[in-house]
Amino acid sequence: MSGATNASKHIEGFEDTVKDFWESRPRRPHQGRKLAGVAAGVGYRYGVDPVVIRVALVAMTIFGGVGISVYLLGWLFLPGEDDEVSAFEHLIGKGQSSVSKAFAVVLCVVLLPSFGWTFAGNWFDGGGFIGAALLVTALYLLHRSRGHLNRPAPVQRMAAATGYDVHGGQTTPYGYAAATTGTAPAPGSWDALGAAPLGWDLPAPPSVPEPPAPVPPEPRRPRSKVGLATFGVALAVGSVGAAIAANDGGWFTAAHVLGLVLGVLGTGLVVGSFLGGGRGLVWLAVPLSAAALFLTNVPVDNFRGGLGDLDERPTTAAEVKPVYERAAGTIELDLRQLSDPDESVDTAVRMGTGNVTVLVPRDADVAYTCDAGVGNVECLGRTQSGMGIEPMRGFDPGPDGPGGQHITLNVQSAAGNVEVSRG
Repeated sequence: MSGATNASKHIEGFEDTVKDFWESRPRRPHQGRKLAGVAAGVGYRYGVDPVVIRVALVAMTIFGGVGISVYLLGWLFLPGEDDEVSAFEHLIGKGQSSVSKAFAVVLCVVLLPSFGWTFAGNWFDGGGFIGAALLVTALYLLHRSRGHLNRPAPVQRMAAATGYDVHGGQTTPYGYAAATTGTAPAPGSWDALGAAPLGWDLPAPPSVPEPPAPVPPEPRRPRSKVGLATFGVALAVGSVGAAIAANDGGWFTAAHVLGLVLGVLGTGLVVGSFLGGGRGLVWLAVPLSAAALFLTNVPVDNFRGGLGDLDERPTTAAEVKPVYERAAGTIELDLRQLSDPDESVDTAVRMGTGNVTVLVPRDADVAYTCDAGVGNVECLGRTQSGMGIEPMRGFDPGPDGPGGQHITLNVQSAAGNVEVSRG
């Protein structure tokens, strides 16, 4: 960034670090920005690849939602490259900014609900507080270790220029010629051409400054091997993890394998931001992050049983299967025709992608577990919807109270709607 310096400054403790951070805040540059330049400004200020900052903001948005609030705060409180003050300071009359006051008000209005969504209960409870704590810690450590790098020069208001009149006299800031002093010609002096006494006193031609010497281009940094090394380690970790998950078949699943691989890629991105290289790892980390998010919130074990619709209407307890499942389609299980009210029924219904409907007798005592990884659940008068929500469990004896046929249901859908109702 223009005007940046690398002057070192001794910083004592936490309070001095915070004050120095505010005085030498990153500035949002014109070049290299994607939206408002917050990530680019922080990256250029501390010598970190802006891609790493953007990936961190996206990750904090997904896991806790704090990334959006952080970006809005940066837009409000980090000044532009050529601005005197930030948008918020311009709003309260502390100086000039390229961000209009109307747009600064809009940012403040949007910031309030984003804070409410971040720090209220959501499907990653506590993630907003954890993300905010990690952000503050990271900024503090970055400024302690790299606060002396690329310190932006303060932007001052342009003072009124002074000039000179055609006779060499200095002008005022408004262009009027200032008073000049000189020696009047001696009385009786004679000019052969009858010109004005000072007519031949011409100003010296202005000196033309020599053009600055061209700056030699910086030597090209040798290609870093961080990306290739990280990819190799991630491939090895993924292969070993997949083999363990396939042979173990227990708690160690594909989601754990993806978590380990993403940990390796994240380490490579951080190392590459300091040593150079590794930017291509982002294109591998983004789809793997989406896959990990899907696997951790959707029960993939439900994708079995083939494709199509399943309609079952058993009339005896012996006809009820232990499991009804489909990978995709619909399942409708009607238990209202069960003829023997003294026989207990225990069954599970599993759906990968699609809707599940289970109908139970009016007077049956039903112990149920209803779960939808992504979708709506309506189970004997209780409802919930969303993603990654805990299964709904309960016991419903029916309108006649306890004493009817006992039915135990475990109904799941990875992506779709689940409904259990009485006939």
